[in-house]
Amino acid sequence: MKIGLFFGSFNPIHHGHLIIANHIAMTGFVDEVWFVVSPQNPFKKANTLLNENHRYHLVQLAIEGEKKLRASNIEFKLPKPSYTVNTLAYLKEKYPSHVFSIIMGSDGFQNIDKWFNADIILKDYQIIIYKRPGFEISNPFNANILVAEAPLLEISSTHIRYLIKNGLSIRYLVPDTVAEEIRNQHYYISSLENPT
Repeated sequence: MKIGLFFGSFNPIHHGHLIIANHIAMTGFVDEVWFVVSPQNPFKKANTLLNENHRYHLVQLAIEGEKKLRASNIEFKLPKPSYTVNTLAYLKEKYPSHVFSIIMGSDGFQNIDKWFNADIILKDYQIIIYKRPGFEISNPFNANILVAEAPLLEISSTHIRYLIKNGLSIRYLVPDTVAEEIRNQHYYISSLENPT
């Protein structure tokens, strides 16, 4: 089975994430897309993250009933911070019959050479890239890439957290089940960030 791994903090998951994942799953690039929830992204401050189990649960709520989308908490069991190359090695060992690809935006791909042991990722794995405005897709790394012409919504998790903190509506930005859970559990109320 071909699995597309969509790594992220999903803090919280929103319609932008879901549209990209669904597009990639439905166009036949992969059989399933797994949302790999990162407990701690090496490039992000840990103190801005909602608890990993809560974020994982929000992803589960967002994709409930979807046959080709799956939530994964695999990185919760691995050493922190979460390095993609370690997760890939673990998954390859755990699911030897699966073929894994990485899903990322064109902005992230420009910086992939800064990742821990990036040379292994670039040599051994296909990368499915969706375009982000202002970041053209070039391949100076000679990686095995596939370009997904996914529809893009300019929604940011940072902006969603800002709206919540200020008592403003996040309707239409996230699935209703996610908005309801965030509201009921009072998530992100104490966020100290400003929108970027």
